Amino acid sequence: FFFQRFVTLMIGPKQFRLWELLSTLFVLVFMLPSITRAFSSVAYRKPIAFSGISSVTRFMSTETPDTSIVDVCSSKIKAALETEDVTVTGAYDDPNGSHISITVISSKFEGKRAVQRQQMVYKALWDELKGPVHAVDSMVCKTPEEA
Repeated sequence: FFFQRFVTLMIGPKQFRLWELLSTLFVLVFMLPSITRAFSSVAYRKPIAFSGISSVTRFMSTETPDTSIVDVCSSKIKAALETEDVTVTGAYDDPNGSHISITVISSKFEGKRAVQRQQMVYKALWDELKGPVHAVDSMVCKTPEEA
């Protein structure tokens, strides 16, 4: 509103209407094709072909070269929470393990709230969260009695 009044005072109401018309015309001519492509059906888009790539596994540089991120995360959680009941999987069919889902059953969770339990798991994975692990998509932390 302030901008409209300022421009109207500076260049007059007739010129401002012309400016509005030209800016609308610009949007329609130059922006509309981009907008329609962005919201068009996926069926009309060209698929991207990746030749020769079947599945990729990232490896940690700090660990031995034949250990995947999922294995490293699992072993760090097991060591930190002193349990063998840990499941770490690559979420959403992510073969790289940059998105992971975690399920942990540990007696160290006794008397802890859900947030405190998750903080314990995050503490064990802190180095991986700063690097190769992009996100923890789901985390289930239970005591042996709750499982």
